[in-house]
Amino acid sequence: MGFFSFLGRLLFASLFLFSAWHMYNDFGKDGGPAAKVLITKLAVAKKHISSIFGLEIPDIDPRHFVAALIVQKGLGGLLFIFGSLFGAYLLLLHLLVTSPILYDFYNYSRDGHDYSTHLNEFLQNVALFGALLYFIGMKNLIPRRQMKKKANKAKAN
Repeated sequence: MGFFSFLGRLLFASLFLFSAWHMYNDFGKDGGPAAKVLITKLAVAKKHISSIFGLEIPDIDPRHFVAALIVQKGLGGLLFIFGSLFGAYLLLLHLLVTSPILYDFYNYSRDGHDYSTHLNEFLQNVALFGALLYFIGMKNLIPRRQMKKKANKAKAN
């Protein structure tokens, strides 16, 4: 059972690790293609959040945001492979922050191709989020140290 659990965590985390590796290789001086996509997405998210809460949100440099995502995915994925709750929480935070920003299906018409693409990607991230919640829930069910019962010694008559 332990091997299959490790293999499952390895396969799950490989999604995040390969994504982080790809983003790292494409990073360059301008932040790579991820930063180019994030420029407009962050501007829309900033405008939306500012209108809801009435707060002025400072500008976020897309290169710094992409660098933080690379570290978060890489570190979270590596820690998750070894069963760390902190790694699972890092991946949860990543999905919670990036999913509504990157896959903003709510900004597209329902008839367009972009709507269904963004909706499918968003729902995939929701499923990954659910899997991480399941992992955290199962991890919290198992006591840190299971008390070993001492065998009762037979009394001499």
